[in-house]
Amino acid sequence: MLGFLLRRLGQTILVFATFVTLVFFLIQSQPGDFTSFYALDPNIPPEDREAIRESFGLNKPVYQQYFIYLGNIAQGDFGKSFHLRRPVTEVIMERLPRTAILFLTATVISFYLGFVLGKMIAWRRGGFTEYVATISGVYLYTAFTPWFALMLIWLFAFKLNWFPIGKFVDPILWRTAEFDANYVFHRMLITLIVASILWLVSLVMIRRLRVPHGGWALIGFTALMFLVIYSIWSSTSLGTYGWDITNHMFLPVITLTAISFAGTMLLTRNSMLETLREDYVLTARAKGLPDKVIRDKHVARNAMLPVVTSLVFSLAFAIDGGVITETIFSWPGLGLTLLDSASNSDLPLAVGAFVFTGMFALVAHVVADMLHVYLDPRLRHR
Repeated sequence: MLGFLLRRLGQTILVFATFVTLVFFLIQSQPGDFTSFYALDPNIPPEDREAIRESFGLNKPVYQQYFIYLGNIAQGDFGKSFHLRRPVTEVIMERLPRTAILFLTATVISFYLGFVLGKMIAWRRGGFTEYVATISGVYLYTAFTPWFALMLIWLFAFKLNWFPIGKFVDPILWRTAEFDANYVFHRMLITLIVASILWLVSLVMIRRLRVPHGGWALIGFTALMFLVIYSIWSSTSLGTYGWDITNHMFLPVITLTAISFAGTMLLTRNSMLETLREDYVLTARAKGLPDKVIRDKHVARNAMLPVVTSLVFSLAFAIDGGVITETIFSWPGLGLTLLDSASNSDLPLAVGAFVFTGMFALVAHVVADMLHVYLDPRLRHR
């Protein structure tokens, strides 16, 4: 197991080095250099442009530029954004949590619902539920995301006025706030992380101790935890502003959950149907094991392999923000930042966001391999 992880780590480092090298030569292949952005700006004198060239090492040979580029990436230094006038790393670290909370929430919810429903319709084939769920899943999975998102905005935000139309916060509400949105948002993240850890610990304890009616015990603990969190936030001035940010998240999360849920459900259904044909399932039936045990411990566990792989990869590539979704909802995350950097020829910011996306994708491959080894014991001896 350790040897497998070390091999995968070495391969990941090699692939990442190749990736950043390709990014460097892609930049080098374009006409001009970083300072071309300032070439036609009359407010920037030639000496300032030359100083910018020296700061990027653009007045040195290509091989020296390459090693400077690698050294900067190793230090997390991607330069300074042309458009925002701020360090690229600072911008990414500010926008990344906004994208992460949006897409992680939608992905986790959609994975859970999709897996449970996909498992159910695969186990009970031929019923009315399977036809409705399959048709609905195919419709949502093939839906045009911009159109689907705009329809949700039109119905729930414009017509019913249940949710805000877009953006991160309500500017009218925040005019009198004593703190900025990032201050509130970071405390929301801390609360969510602590609650998630407590929930996972309770789940493990309930299963290890084999608590009677463990499902209901977990539901009760979850409800109690939500009540405590609600009471704490409601007792402070942060509660109103935290709810405003949460309210702006509902429509993007609903959109992403509906589309991702359909893909997970269909993938789970197909994987379950393939696993049901395996010989060990027939053996389990011949032993007289209960249907629930066969479904959950024999079939669903092995059917999870492609589903978990899809989940991990979707989490990694969601870090780029889903440019379309964030643009439609004006959500100031990494996806909208990447689009703005390309529109404004902000090359350092675009490269930084691109490298971060590639890094998360490679990490996702390693995590997927580890989960495969955990779920399939046969891989542990390879």
